[in-house]
Amino acid sequence: MSDESKPSTRIVRCPCCGKSARYDQTNPARPFCSQRCKTMDVAAWAEESYRIPAKESSPGEYETDERD
Repeated sequence: MSDESKPSTRIVRCPCCGKSARYDQTNPARPFCSQRCKTMDVAAWAEESYRIPAKESSPGEYETDERD
């Protein structure tokens, strides 16, 4: 079996610190570069640091329409 038949290792940026990280089974913290970055990301979620911006609704937008 030659080296050409092996899939190439994908390198990604760590979402926490930006370092290069291997994205394969040799990196148990993937997509992070280390267990430390992985833990910091979980902590940020636990502290509710990540937010998805929401569109503000108008006052009557969620009121039900009562028809007789």
